[in-house]
Parts: sequence; structure tokens; C-alpha cells
Amino acid sequence: MTVTDQQHATHLLRLARDGDAESLECLLSSYIGYLKVLSHSQLDPRVRVRLSASDLVQESLLEAHRDFQKFAGTTTAEFTGWLRQILVHNAARAVETHLLAAKRDHRREHSLDTLRRAADESHARLDSMTAVHRRGPASEAEHQDDLTVLSNAIEKLSPEYRDVIVLRHVEGLAFAEIAVRMNRSSGAARMLWMRAIEKLRDAMSDESGVQ
Repeated sequence: MTVTDQQHATHLLRLARDGDAESLECLLSSYIGYLKVLSHSQLDPRVRVRLSASDLVQESLLEAHRDFQKFAGTTTAEFTGWLRQILVHNAARAVETHLLAAKRDHRREHSLDTLRRAADESHARLDSMTAVHRRGPASEAEHQDDLTVLSNAIEKLSPEYRDVIVLRHVEGLAFAEIAVRMNRSSGAARMLWMRAIEKLRDAMSDESGVQ
């Protein structure tokens, strides 16, 4: 079951809140791409050797499924924020587990606050990218659909194209910083980004056709 024009996230959320298990499964599945894009910027590089973005997303979705009754919101914006906070907590726990060992001090809370701010900022940047492709004002359902299409399209790119898009548009890095992260010259990083943008447009067209 996938999200179609007749099955916007808003509709699925309403059905899920009414106890429809299939709608909840479909709703959570529609957020896989979005959570994966955010997780690429959430995971410390030193943690990625032990926990992949897919693992973090899967863990977060399982937790969201288990605790869905605790979700008190009514809109997809609130639901998106709720999922983002679950992702942040799991990312912080991964940092604590793999980097801080058993030490429990102020660093954990600092890490959680840092990750929370980073996730909110990443979401805002990702959200702003949808406006570029939007021709007019969007309803809440259309807005979430745009975010889903964009996230899924990014995830379908090759790793190097996906990484440069995430670094530039999700983490908000300058090309000089991207060059260092990707072990390229600044000019090469810019050229890679330009090619990635073209591929992303193609991927979004394909994804929109599916949606």
C-alpha cells in the first residue's frame, strides 16, 4: 500500500488515529525517505561504522509504531515533528552508546540539544526546497506530499549525488566545506552538485508520477 492522490498523509493520519492499522503502516512507510535524509546529517561519522542511517530509521519507525497512541497531535506537521524527535533521541542514544561508553554527564544533554536543533534546521532547509518546485500555495496534504516526493527522490540518487545534496541543502554547508567532507576541490564539489541537482529534478519527476 502506497500513498496516492486519494491517500494523502492527512487522510492516513486521521484513519490511523481512528485505529486503522493498515493506514498507520502506510503512513509510517511514507516517511522512510524523509527520515533517511535527515539521518544522514544526524549520525556522527564515527557512529556510522556501527549504525547505518537505515538502521536508525528502522528503529525510529518501530518505536513510532509502538508508541503511536502517545502521539497527541492532529496534523501531519505535528506528526512529522513527533517522528523527527524520535529520530533525534535515537541518534543521541547512539552517540552515547558508541562514543561516550557508560559515562553519563552533561554531554548527553548537550548532544541531544545539538541534534534537536540540527534536525529542526535540516527540516527547515529541506522544507524550503519543496517551495522551489511548488507553483502556488499548497494545502497541508499537498505540502507533506511535496516533502515526501523530494525526500524519496534524494534517497534514489547515487550515494555521491545524495551526499552532496544533503551536505548543501540539508546541512547547509558552503562548497568549501563540502569539498573537505567529500575529499574534492571546491570546484569539483560545485560541479558534482550541479549534476546532482539535474539528477534530482529527473528523480522528482519520476517520483511525482508514482505519487
